[in-house]
Amino acid sequence: MNPNSHHLRNQINRELAAKLVQEESFARKTVSFYRYVEIEDPKAMRDQLFVEWSELKVFGRIYVAKEGINAQLNVPEPNWDKFVEKLSTHPEFADMPFKIALEEKAPSFIKLTIKVKQQIVADGLTPDDYDISNVGTHLEPEDFHAALEDDDVVVVDMRNQYESEIGHFEGAVCPDVDTFKEQLPMVKEMLEKKKPKKVLLYCTGGIRCEKASAYLKHNGIDNVYQLKGGIIRYAEEMEKRGVESKFKGKNFVFDERRAERVTDDVLSSCHQCEHPSDEHTNCKNEMCNLLFIQCGACATQWDGCCSEDCKKIAQLPDEERRELRKNWQRSSTFKRYRRSLRPKECLT
Repeated sequence: MNPNSHHLRNQINRELAAKLVQEESFARKTVSFYRYVEIEDPKAMRDQLFVEWSELKVFGRIYVAKEGINAQLNVPEPNWDKFVEKLSTHPEFADMPFKIALEEKAPSFIKLTIKVKQQIVADGLTPDDYDISNVGTHLEPEDFHAALEDDDVVVVDMRNQYESEIGHFEGAVCPDVDTFKEQLPMVKEMLEKKKPKKVLLYCTGGIRCEKASAYLKHNGIDNVYQLKGGIIRYAEEMEKRGVESKFKGKNFVFDERRAERVTDDVLSSCHQCEHPSDEHTNCKNEMCNLLFIQCGACATQWDGCCSEDCKKIAQLPDEERRELRKNWQRSSTFKRYRRSLRPKECLT
């Protein structure tokens, strides 16, 4: 099939896409997967995948680069077998392990977006900073669970602060960062000072731990272990085995659902009233769009906004908001306030 004979971009707007998903008569299965593998022509691979997955009505956000693929997507359940079969026709993606979502409470994606990137995870590293063939030891969920009880072990959350504040492993170090790029050198410096016998890394699905463990080992930190399949697989396995999860709270996900609940523990607080809450929202003022935690009461009081200024702007007519958007600059004040409310056990 010639990709040039197809539209290779979405042709409908977000509102229509959301409406069409709500009208679907079938269920969807949300999955994530990644693989570090050499892709000779990422652009050609991107176009081919777009054609194949469009035909199967797959939605999601996928990054393709010379170093591999990073995919979060959902598949109509009637098309699942075809999707798996089609993916296996690409030698680079044969026998791909999938992480299945814990919850399907809302459509995770409403359209298909596949982008060619320089890296499948933005880390700011150069090829001289790590060797992706020399990564940490992968631990199955049950082995990771047991290792958490070891003496002189440091458990490190390789996710961003806004992810870890709503859910993390008990006793984990959760760096106060908003990007993976700034986290890597911070974790390296911290581990060089602590010099633990064993380092346990974890992230959502495992992809960030691959780069992080390779980077740490390249910098002389050798006893590095990582959770195979990430939080998603750990939670699934613990539930299957009837074992109490050592990961508490919610697992943040980068789709329309925003999070999957692993345990009933609420670890964070509303960023406006400080009452217990772990519901993330984006400020209704689209020029701000700040991701923050807001309880139901504050969502009503502030009309889904992070501040009184944003509430006033969100209520303006469209023409006035468009004019304001030309000169808008987000204040960092609220961001600093958000950071001040993170769980105390996450301080580094």
